[in-house]
Amino acid sequence: MGFHADTAVEAVADGRYGATLQEGWDVVGNANGGYLLAIAARAMMAASGRPHPVTLSAHFLSPGRPGPLTIDCETIKEGRRFATLSATLASAERPLLRLLGGFADLGALEGPARIEEQPPELPPPDECPRVRAAPEGFPPAMMDRIDLRLHPEDAGFKAGRPSGRPLFRGWFRLLDEEPLDACALLLALDAFPPTIFNANLPVSWTPTVELTAHLRAIPAPGWLRCRFSTRFIAGGLMEEDGELWDSEGHFVAQSRQLALVPRGG
Repeated sequence: MGFHADTAVEAVADGRYGATLQEGWDVVGNANGGYLLAIAARAMMAASGRPHPVTLSAHFLSPGRPGPLTIDCETIKEGRRFATLSATLASAERPLLRLLGGFADLGALEGPARIEEQPPELPPPDECPRVRAAPEGFPPAMMDRIDLRLHPEDAGFKAGRPSGRPLFRGWFRLLDEEPLDACALLLALDAFPPTIFNANLPVSWTPTVELTAHLRAIPAPGWLRCRFSTRFIAGGLMEEDGELWDSEGHFVAQSRQLALVPRGG
């Protein structure tokens, strides 16, 4: 089984889709948020009749555990280029995510371009340590379902040597040469460790409250260059901004996430 099979959905009624939350995509027992987003997006894409999510916002209501899922989709507006839908992803009738998204054909959207950022400077993937799952639960199990490599300057937190900057840079790809589709971009936007792990602050894991993803293009085959940074940690909350660039240097996706910052023990 791979990412595409593990995020598959099927229609079970008008506007309702079924899926299975598979084991191994978890962070300390709870399903990774990007994995949940990818499942929901596949159902919303099918309901919209459009091939790609362009913008998708999700509020996280409950943690997800392996087992059957339902995704109930409602079309709010059907336009010439965009369809806007809402959806609820639930497990045993318990809502896990509430989503709102815009869907279209990314390949058909065009206009003037101006890019004022550049892809992160990274050593080659073979010179960046791969993050692998550990028996004690950190790094989490899902790291053995993807190939994620961290910039050496950002990887010391695993040995108790955080860089002091709330920043992670690195490479991402799926295993077994699975192609990167739009839903894989959603997974990548939530796959890296929380930036606060490099900030020298007394915190534990940071549960997501809300995540918004903007997809700009379908990536070329190969590695994604990724950068995640935080500017504001205050009031028990933090924001995290993500950028993804494909193997040809094209900007393909961005995200903003708001997460709780519980104090570490």
